[in-house]
Amino acid sequence: MDKISFNEGLLGFLDASPTPYHAVRNMAGMLENAGFVRLEETDSWSLEPGKKYYVTRNDASVIAFTYPGGDDYVIMGAHTDSPNLRLKPNPLIKKEGLVQLGVQTYGGLLMKPWFDRDLSVAGRVAYRSASGEIAETLIDVEEPVAVIPSLAIHLNPEVNKGGEVNPQTELVPVIGAGEDFDFEAWLLEVLKEDGVGDAKKILSHDLCLYDTQKAGMVGVGREFIASARLDNLLSCYTALLALCSVDASRPFMMVCSDHEEVGSASTTGAAGPFLENVLHRICGDYEGFSRLTRRSLLISCDNAHAVHPNYADKHDAAHAPRINGGVVIKINANQRYASSTRSISRFAHAADAAGRKLQEFVTRNDMGCGSTIGPITATRLGIETIDVGLPTFAMHSIREHAGSDDAFDLYDILLHLGR
Repeated sequence: MDKISFNEGLLGFLDASPTPYHAVRNMAGMLENAGFVRLEETDSWSLEPGKKYYVTRNDASVIAFTYPGGDDYVIMGAHTDSPNLRLKPNPLIKKEGLVQLGVQTYGGLLMKPWFDRDLSVAGRVAYRSASGEIAETLIDVEEPVAVIPSLAIHLNPEVNKGGEVNPQTELVPVIGAGEDFDFEAWLLEVLKEDGVGDAKKILSHDLCLYDTQKAGMVGVGREFIASARLDNLLSCYTALLALCSVDASRPFMMVCSDHEEVGSASTTGAAGPFLENVLHRICGDYEGFSRLTRRSLLISCDNAHAVHPNYADKHDAAHAPRINGGVVIKINANQRYASSTRSISRFAHAADAAGRKLQEFVTRNDMGCGSTIGPITATRLGIETIDVGLPTFAMHSIREHAGSDDAFDLYDILLHLGR
């Protein structure tokens, strides 16, 4: 695969994946096209050497792996969730002749970029069918149905001097005019238009707002990728393509978990037992599990803060990653990142073999450092881990920017690790 084809596929994947549920469904389809067999956690597993498998949990996290019989896995870790606005259980607000939706903020999102964007709704809906059964379906309205309008500068002349956004009172999207709107009736109509005609009552929903602007290339030389959810669908897509490209005789695995942006503490998050459960079932006994965890390498793939030309002083000058400057190794002495001398050397050796550049990121001593699934997974399982990332502008904004070279570089390095 060349870089152009890689990036074209990435743009399509980003557009088709407005929620973790959609991302996992799309990844499952790509895995099945590559010959992976779906497993169910509730069934007994009879794994056959030479085959490839995948399993999902809550349809928001996915683990896929080759099964050649070895115990020195290369494991690529990423997360399926992104900061966004999630609808409250009873979201309907009627005020000043307008209809609005109450939302919760999910993760550490940049709030101001959400204003004045054309927003749609996507996610999962549970309903009672005509036969009285509980059923679920994914929806994606696709068309813009909501907006969070800014207050005119004439009514807020100090707005450009800063100021916080109150997410309870200001981050409330408008979806229509007139107070006769019924939210459940609207959802039922959305389901009907999607071919679900037997839904009689909405039982629950997990829905979010998203920007309808499509992913695209930006820059006079198309140097940048611009999209929502680059953090961290960029890594999910890269890991997925690497797994589908590697020879099935090599122990290779991908784990893409939900809820990283809110701490990973859930049944589907990296702090939960999903990966550990799968590894135990692959190994069959504790002795094999212990060997695998000590012989394997986890590459925690997430985004990295690219040095911003307007705010270069936010970086340590010697550790300031540049967009399209290569994959970033994240290092932190206080273990906010899990990179170690051993894991770095193995990754750097593969990068050399691939002819790909690397960069290093260390946060300034006078600034806080984020974290990733790397330390969480390493702590839970004892797997040697490296944290790497792709340089990104505007992380956690409604529209982020990354380089058009860096993800393909990571893809190539992962392939060399899998040889």
